[in-house]
Formats: sequence, C-alpha cells, structure tokens
Amino acid sequence: MRDFSPVMGLPLWVWLFVLPSIIAAICFVAGPRIEKLMRPIWRTLDGVYFASGVIAAFFMVTILLLIVAQMVARWTGIALPGTTEFAGYAMAATSFFALCHAMMRGAHIRVSIILNSTAFLKKWLDIFAVFAAAVIATYFARYAVKTTAFSEMLNDRTQGQDQIPEWLVKLFQLDLSGALEGGSKLVYTPVWIPQLAMCIGTILLALALWDTLTRLLVTGKNPIVSESVE
Repeated sequence: MRDFSPVMGLPLWVWLFVLPSIIAAICFVAGPRIEKLMRPIWRTLDGVYFASGVIAAFFMVTILLLIVAQMVARWTGIALPGTTEFAGYAMAATSFFALCHAMMRGAHIRVSIILNSTAFLKKWLDIFAVFAAAVIATYFARYAVKTTAFSEMLNDRTQGQDQIPEWLVKLFQLDLSGALEGGSKLVYTPVWIPQLAMCIGTILLALALWDTLTRLLVTGKNPIVSESVE
C-alpha cells in the first residue's frame, strides 16, 4: 500500500478499507437496532444499482445499433470507420455497469455447497465471503481508477480507426469553455474515456459489496437472492 497517497490527512487505504470495516463492525454490534436508520440509505443505493443496470442496457442496445449500422454500411458501400472499436467500448461499458445490478439480482455465480451444511457455517462463511469480496473489489476499483488516471496523464490514444469530436473530449475533461471552442475537429479517442466505464462499474461493485455486508450484519440475511427461472 505504498502508493496509497494521503487524502484529507489520512492514507487512502484507511478510507477504502479501514473506514468501511469500522462501519461494518458497528452494524454487527448494533444489529437490528439500526435497521430503521439504514433503510433510507439502502433504498437510495438500490436506485443507484438499478440506474447502473439501465445504463448497461443502453450500451447493450448501442452494440446492436452499431452492428446493424455496420451491416447496412457494407451493403450500401458506405464507409463507417471505427464502428468495431465503438462496439467494443460499448461492450466493456455494458459489462462493467451491469456488475452491481447483476450481483444484487443474484445473477453472479455463488458456490453455496458449504454454506448449506449448517446454520453456523452459513452465517459466518457468508459474512467472510462477502467481506473478502468487498476488499478484493475495492482493490480492483482503486487500481482501475489509477490506470485511467495514468492513461489520461500520458494522453494515451486509441490505435484503431475510431475518432470523436474534440469538443467531446473537452466535455469529458469538464472543460466547458474548451468544449464550446473545440469545434467539430475529429481526434483519435483517448483511451481513458472508455476506461471511465471500468472505473464507475468497479466502484459501484465495491460499494454494492460493502452495502451487502452491512445488510447481512444488520438483518442477519443476505440480500442477494437469485431470481427463480421457470
């Protein structure tokens, strides 16, 4: 953790691992007594997870539209450079934005053969599994953000045929004045723009796992329930 630079006077690993662990410990000690207090937070987070799933569905439809556009372009002899790359970016965005929503819907594979042995093992192994997954996901999210920041610092550009308007790049950089003055000049896509989906998706996954841990400790029940398929 040598590269976890301080934030607000504390090392980053304290904010990412120690603070959530302390909150989880408080939830374990307090138990059902703070359930009423946590309910509004859980409802808000459920809305965030659902919105992330909607965004994933949007990018999935985008993949379909890009493929159809590429087929039509081939039939009509019109050149549409970069559609393959944009479809790849949309696929990555679909995968990462869907992570938290799919997990809360029970769509991720969970091996429960040992959990079903005894009630004691089910409780403590479930807590340990969710805690370990939250720590791993937090590591993943931290280095996803670091990778994206490094790509932006190096101004790394795509090696494909995809190009986007320069004003859009400025907009992603939150440079509103630059976006207005950027014009319609096309530039090769900065790699950090599609990597933003990876950052957001992994952060939401880590948040969902810590959220799942607090719900499990407060209510005694894992909120991840697989949907029945007929």
